[in-house]
Amino acid sequence: MTRLTVIILTQDEAKHIGRAIRSVSDVAQRVVVVDSGSTDATVQIAASLGAEVLYNPWTTHAAQFNWALDQIAGTPGWVLRLDADEVITIELASEIAAGLPDVDGCYVGRGIKFMGQLVRHGGVCAVATLRLFRNGHGRCEARWMDEHIVVDGPTAHLRGRIIDDNRNPLDWWVAKHIGYASREVVDVLNYEYGLLPTSHALPGHGGAAVKRWVKLHLYAQMPAGLRAGLYFAYRYVVRGGFRDGPQARAFHVLQGFWYRYLVDVKLAEVRRYMASRNAPPVDAIRDVLGIEINPPPPHSKDIAA
Repeated sequence: MTRLTVIILTQDEAKHIGRAIRSVSDVAQRVVVVDSGSTDATVQIAASLGAEVLYNPWTTHAAQFNWALDQIAGTPGWVLRLDADEVITIELASEIAAGLPDVDGCYVGRGIKFMGQLVRHGGVCAVATLRLFRNGHGRCEARWMDEHIVVDGPTAHLRGRIIDDNRNPLDWWVAKHIGYASREVVDVLNYEYGLLPTSHALPGHGGAAVKRWVKLHLYAQMPAGLRAGLYFAYRYVVRGGFRDGPQARAFHVLQGFWYRYLVDVKLAEVRRYMASRNAPPVDAIRDVLGIEINPPPPHSKDIAA
């Protein structure tokens, strides 16, 4: 049987944490919950279900996850990265229990439920992500947004999936994506100006690497604003998002157009500030977005050689 440690990052996830832990309870020997200051019952629920609860103040997702890896250094077996609002499918649990292949990491399919409805079309769930890896052979990229696990050696693909099923109201989702948009602006400007050290780059193959290449070299070259509309048309019409149910169609509109347009508007706001005040990007990011990026996030070291 695969020896598995599950890492879950939390802050005020009382609504979800019990479901996430129970979904891995039959395959995980250790569940480590890293909390960044919950004010609800997250910590109590996690502890009552047998999880090991640690505390670390939040900086970025990547820094928090790498800090968690540092706390389990030397633990034999595999690591599963699981968000608090996610669950693993029975098929994935069976694959883990049967024994994982002789590789350093495994890509896992994903599914998304939006307001309780599964998103089936639009291509948004087409790219598998690397969520399982041998402990000591993987780290999270030091990025502010769209961070991925990078491993030392060969990888494989599993059939099972991880399902993102957040039960919070729509206002919570909107507020979260407003924050995501600011973080994505930081990543865009970091790519242009080299503001922060980036400890990893995705390998030049695989779905996530292709997606990032398209985003940086094709999408980023299109006119701001227009590209959000083109992306939405591709996703909603070409990839069949219109075939989804009403809640899932709303997801395509909000995440595939509103969010992408919001990133462009925020980026334009920062650029105007830089031009009008002759401000360096670090100052503009702080003053406009309220994000302090100097010094860079801690715990973003490379994979050990």
